[in-house]
Amino acid sequence: MTWNDFEDIGIALYEAHPDIDPLTVRFTDLHRMVTELEDFDDDPMASNEAKLEAIQMAWYEEWKENQG
Repeated sequence: MTWNDFEDIGIALYEAHPDIDPLTVRFTDLHRMVTELEDFDDDPMASNEAKLEAIQMAWYEEWKENQG
């Protein structure tokens, strides 16, 4: 996965952290969580705020769909 695989990363983050509301995660922590994903293979320095926001929203959509 690369920084541009927003939906795939969002699903992987949900699977790794199903009990975390993505909207409570700071971008610094989100960056770390993404780079720690087993299938993530991109330059850690290639992220930016827009990419992190897109990832956070994809993760949030996945999280929201699986609540209650």
